[in-house]
Amino acid sequence: MVLVTLSTGPLSCLEAAAPNIVLIISDDQAYGDFGFMGNELVQTPHLDRLAVQSARYPRGYVSMSVCRPSLATLLTGLYPHQHGIHFNHPPPGLQQMRKMTAAQYHATRAQADYLVENVATLPRILAKHGYACLQTGKHWEGDFRTAGFTEGMTLGRPAERLGQVTGTRAQENGEPVAHGNGDAGLVIGRETMQPIHSFIDKYAGRQPFFLWYAPFLPHTPYDAGPRFKELYEGQLVPRHLLPYYASIARFDETVGQLLKHLERKSLLTNTLIVFVTDNGLRPDPKRADRYDSRSKLSPFENGLRTPVLIRWDGKTRAADHQGLVQAIDLVPTMLAAAGLSSKITSRMQGLNLMPSALGEKMLPTRPAFGAIYPNDAVTLGEPARHVRGRWMREGRFKLIVPGPVEPPLPLALFDLRADPGEKVNLASDPEQAGRLEKMKDKLDRWWRPGDNSQVTKRVHP
Repeated sequence: MVLVTLSTGPLSCLEAAAPNIVLIISDDQAYGDFGFMGNELVQTPHLDRLAVQSARYPRGYVSMSVCRPSLATLLTGLYPHQHGIHFNHPPPGLQQMRKMTAAQYHATRAQADYLVENVATLPRILAKHGYACLQTGKHWEGDFRTAGFTEGMTLGRPAERLGQVTGTRAQENGEPVAHGNGDAGLVIGRETMQPIHSFIDKYAGRQPFFLWYAPFLPHTPYDAGPRFKELYEGQLVPRHLLPYYASIARFDETVGQLLKHLERKSLLTNTLIVFVTDNGLRPDPKRADRYDSRSKLSPFENGLRTPVLIRWDGKTRAADHQGLVQAIDLVPTMLAAAGLSSKITSRMQGLNLMPSALGEKMLPTRPAFGAIYPNDAVTLGEPARHVRGRWMREGRFKLIVPGPVEPPLPLALFDLRADPGEKVNLASDPEQAGRLEKMKDKLDRWWRPGDNSQVTKRVHP
């Protein structure tokens, strides 16, 4: 196992007292598939225990319901139309890229590196202020250094063996390439937790650290061992959900291992723990190896919605917060906990959640926004050309507005309180015409894909 380390700058007195930060990101897990969210079948005891000890935000939203754009938002605190990473695969798209030589393939993937290289990402900001920053698991932006981590597992090149769980695949000519989603880093959680344990041991009590734990779980392949499936014996789990639920239990176990290691090192009182999913997914009832079309890559709740948990022992209050929160809120929240919020986050649209997590303030009432894009990009730097549709939630209502890309999303308005399954489209209801127009006006005012004023450029140490 290779873990590459870079040196970090000196610590000031303020930074020496800063908390450690652990960001846990579930991969492809629907918002309702947690015990603490009311699912009585799925086995998530460690996450449930974390929830009991956390400030809980059950109405969280990611801005795009697929891996790479969502993870880029968690790195930058920006919407995809601001950071520009609204796709998984750059032009000309994955199918055409598979026909390239390995050198051409990696050069094509690298053409998008500038989108994150020149932005003041969360790890880049923290590293500048004395944090050691470790990347593990999912990471689509090439080498871990591209996003500003000081240490990491993903190197942007093929791993030592082919396979989905190493992010290493063969081109049509047989050459191995890094798929782009994390290469060697994807073994974290699936095969080992040792890089994380070693990182924590190295810096505990010496230097504040930031840990990005984004395992390739419960994402396919659903290859969790028999003991995880045995957890569901005697329960009426639908056949198409059992492999997925077993993978969720496998992920939950690793969260327990991580929390236990922090506890053994007596770090829980000086560590901020944040949990979120990158996007939701539900397996297709007819084919468990595929996802339901109203989950991942869709504007529906099973793709966009996520619980958010924030725990800092001795500081945050364990309570439910029913207001809408967004993935863009997490970067300003973590920076605020580190004492770095005011100037750095002034251009970000996200909300610092720490006052609510500490029990000092109520969450403000506000909408949540986002957009849906295809998996492959046609061009870089032109998100408005790629959007399949935009969405917003305000209170109990969700609006979906179609974009220019085929197949476009339908114009839709849902009352999520009366219709949580989003089955009844109220867009043509005359009684909702006024609401629809007001929400569409707010969505149009939010949507500014050509405006980069929110982007905080990279600040070199």
